[in-house]
Amino acid sequence: MRKIIAITHVTLDGIMQSPGGPEEDPRGGFTHGGWIMRFSDEAVPEALGEIMAGEFDLLLGRRTYEIFAGYWPYAGDNPIANAFNKAAKYVVTNSLDRFDWVNTHGMSGDAVDEVRRLKASDGPELHIWGSSELLQTLIAAQLVDEFRIWIFPLVLGKGKRLFEDGVPPFGLTLVESRRTSEGILLNTYRPTGSLPKGSPQPDNPTEVEQARRKKLAEEDKAARL
Repeated sequence: MRKIIAITHVTLDGIMQSPGGPEEDPRGGFTHGGWIMRFSDEAVPEALGEIMAGEFDLLLGRRTYEIFAGYWPYAGDNPIANAFNKAAKYVVTNSLDRFDWVNTHGMSGDAVDEVRRLKASDGPELHIWGSSELLQTLIAAQLVDEFRIWIFPLVLGKGKRLFEDGVPPFGLTLVESRRTSEGILLNTYRPTGSLPKGSPQPDNPTEVEQARRKKLAEEDKAARL
């Protein structure tokens, strides 16, 4: 059984869209592309080097694959390019049928079924970079084993988020954390299962609190009409 590891750069408000450059993904009028470029210190390339030194394959959505395939095969001799070019690339897509990047394999059909089969096969870890839409599907299906979330100290207010509305609630445990000199948090989390039901505190509302809850329910009902 292979582990699926999501490696994601996010802002403090959870935006993961177009971190590397302004033209990566301007959909939805997104104008802040390239937001990680102002943050640079020795800790980030060191962390990247640790990842690239390991054995892994890539699991990507179609758009992230196209971004990577337009850059990394032509990036020359560097650790990231060498590792990505060497890795098997599995692309979840129903719209591409040709892959020019060496060692790339298309996965069409039902994304969850296909990824489950891949996860059950023999091989190294499967790393997901970017691929926000694919990630929502895999998170909902509880197929992600680990989240390596690099949190950058800025707020964008708009864009695609790592955890969009509609993903199921679940717990995470922090298994590793590093802080860079530029204030980036390199955190690793692993899912711990569904949230526990109920509250540890007894619910003995006062009359004032009961009135507040009733008013809130009425306002919510009116807003949904």
